[in-house]
Amino acid sequence: MNVTTTGNAPQERRVPTFVMACIGVFVAYLPVTTVSASLPAIQRALNTSTAQLSWVSVAFVLPMAALILTAGVFGDVHGRKKVFQAGLAFSGLGALIALCAQSIEVLWAGQAFAGLGAAALLPSTLALISHAVPDPRERGKFIGVWATSLIAALAFGPVIAGVILDHFAWRWLYLLPVPASLLALVVSTKLLTDSRAPGTRRLDWPGQLTSALAITALVYGIIEGGANSFTDTKVMLALSTAVVASVAFILVERRSSSPMLDLTLFRSPSFTATALIAMISFLGLIGFFFALSLYFGMVQQLSTLESAWRLMMVCIVPMVLGVPMGRLVHRVSPRVLIPGGLLLAAVALLSLTTIDAGTSFGSVAWRLALLGLGVSFVLTPMTATAVSSVPFHQAGMAAAANNAFRQLGAALGPAVLGALLSARAVDALPGHLTDAGLGGATVRRVTEAADAGGLSAVGRLRLGADTPRVLGAVSQAFIDGLQLCLVVAAVLTLLAAVVGFVLLRRPQQSVLPATGPAASVQGPRTPDQPTADVRTTAGPQATAPR
Repeated sequence: MNVTTTGNAPQERRVPTFVMACIGVFVAYLPVTTVSASLPAIQRALNTSTAQLSWVSVAFVLPMAALILTAGVFGDVHGRKKVFQAGLAFSGLGALIALCAQSIEVLWAGQAFAGLGAAALLPSTLALISHAVPDPRERGKFIGVWATSLIAALAFGPVIAGVILDHFAWRWLYLLPVPASLLALVVSTKLLTDSRAPGTRRLDWPGQLTSALAITALVYGIIEGGANSFTDTKVMLALSTAVVASVAFILVERRSSSPMLDLTLFRSPSFTATALIAMISFLGLIGFFFALSLYFGMVQQLSTLESAWRLMMVCIVPMVLGVPMGRLVHRVSPRVLIPGGLLLAAVALLSLTTIDAGTSFGSVAWRLALLGLGVSFVLTPMTATAVSSVPFHQAGMAAAANNAFRQLGAALGPAVLGALLSARAVDALPGHLTDAGLGGATVRRVTEAADAGGLSAVGRLRLGADTPRVLGAVSQAFIDGLQLCLVVAAVLTLLAAVVGFVLLRRPQQSVLPATGPAASVQGPRTPDQPTADVRTTAGPQATAPR
């Protein structure tokens, strides 16, 4: 396959490109945890139901998961810089709409625009780095810091939310992203060098529509099924639509002359492994974070800021190890790093099954730090392997696909584990009420409230002198549900480790030459992939693909 592409990004442009990519991924991920930590305050201010509140987060996650692949294609065709700037613009616009929201519906709209911005930022930031740093060994260090920026957004989000909610109304959470996005947009105009995929790639509208429909229907069906019933007509219709759309997507992509997701990439065991690991591990880990934040709030009665400091324990270790891990990723096989990290994470999750309502911060902290250590061995190597396991000209597609699988898992995690937690807790509640010495009438009343509205509905009951014993029973029932979630998250993490051990291979790559006209090089490939003859022109006769 003969492909002509633009020359490498100038050396002096690498640092600005890298800095802008880190800012972009920070802006993209900041709303994930700031808004999640602020949901109780939003519920009180806008007087929403639990179902309406759940869609605040979903409104952000759905467009992000459904449109990441599409954004990657747009970047390949029209330029990664343009998609990056569009992502900043949508993120700022979404934050501005949410800042002015006076109703839950307007807040949903703001979250959706912000999610669209995140969908554009995630693949474009990695593609910009891949273009600026074509040498995969050197690129690993840059991706390590990129991953640290991602973790920093997740870590500082709850802290920012806690500080703001202690002094201001919830809507001021959205003030910071507005000037940050605008400033980054202006600066990127001068500093970034644009890049496109070589060749004659075109937009794949059938693939884009079927993939977006499949992901949206799947996430909607899982969330609504967990909140209500999987036998509900609209839930069954949504899940059926997801299956049909997924099959249609595969058929469309196999026949497309310019597919959005080249299915031949899955012939590479390493690429397939990173996609599966991203989805499975993030389903378990993000679902665990959702359950743990509820534990801190409902069981231990901690404030948003107090919970944030505890959740930061998971993120501190990956932040510290991000850069060293980027250097290590090409010295140690991903078959060792990624499964090893997942095993550490599984051990940490299982160790947390012994916590109860009175567990101290110190007792929880070391287990969360161990979980963070496991995550640090996974995130950077997984991202670097996904990008490096495909030919250089498909780096943008690989980055978008890896992010899409990751966000799909992140979207499904809270829905799946949240449904398991609720079902187990409600089922265990009558036994704990009886153990607390409560009478039959009280047990029936509390159980009926929990069946109808979940454990949070019990807190709104007026139970007089029985209130302390009822709340104690609710806490014990919640811990039963949390233990089930931890076991399931650990099993999913172990499954991801097995996938990594079986499929991951060390990529065999050649370093692209920095100079020389019409230098013929072999793009990054894995042992199972055919060689791609990529020709790079760095001289004055180089032409950018249109």
